[in-house]
Amino acid sequence: MNKILGYLFTPFQYLAFGLLLAIFHPIQWLALKIGGYKAHKKTVDILNLLLTGTLLLIGTRIVFKNEQNLPLNRPIIFIANHQSLYEIPPLIWYLRKYHAKFISKIELTKGIPSISFNLKYGGGANIDRKDSKQAVGEILKLSQRMEKNNWSAVIFPEGTRSRDGRLKPFAVGGIATLLKKAPHALLVPIAITGSWKIVQFGQFPLSFGEKMTITVLDPIEPEKRPLEDVVLIAENAVRNSIATK
Repeated sequence: MNKILGYLFTPFQYLAFGLLLAIFHPIQWLALKIGGYKAHKKTVDILNLLLTGTLLLIGTRIVFKNEQNLPLNRPIIFIANHQSLYEIPPLIWYLRKYHAKFISKIELTKGIPSISFNLKYGGGANIDRKDSKQAVGEILKLSQRMEKNNWSAVIFPEGTRSRDGRLKPFAVGGIATLLKKAPHALLVPIAITGSWKIVQFGQFPLSFGEKMTITVLDPIEPEKRPLEDVVLIAENAVRNSIATK
């Protein structure tokens, strides 16, 4: 039934999603030119609220749980598992007060209305996966901005999306690079479940009536422990949270 209803409602979700991207592209440009970063960010936040809302058109329920009292006066590295691109708008919206930035492929900075503009001018890191020197340099620049502005970053240390919801081992590299220039950052694991089910049939149809849960877990102080141990703690926290869903 999820697939049958998906055939019926996926076109409406795609249409709404695409229209929002087209409408907000010039709005973003205008906001950045007139109001700078603050106005541009507000526009991006509203866009991602509306993009999240388009998931209602395919019956998706989104549950965001954050019982943590996270600081606003220091950088945060959110360490999340990754199942589909449909996690991105909810993460941007729900983590908006932390100014969460993403590490994205440089190819995405061209040709996609709204998304490419935000990736270019929103303050994240756009990396060339074929050029390790450029990638490390971009992540270091992001960490400098985090330290200076008390921004945050969302990183997916599995490296690739999980197509079946199974957690892959977390890599240390990206987190270590962020901590080089933002040594005071707090590490906060995020467990995501159900997102992969939305695209279990591929990009068409999207599965109707799925539930995505995003849970912010207990923060971790890096302190002076080996980073490998700290990342393993984050991985196990996410793994345990997913196992209970």
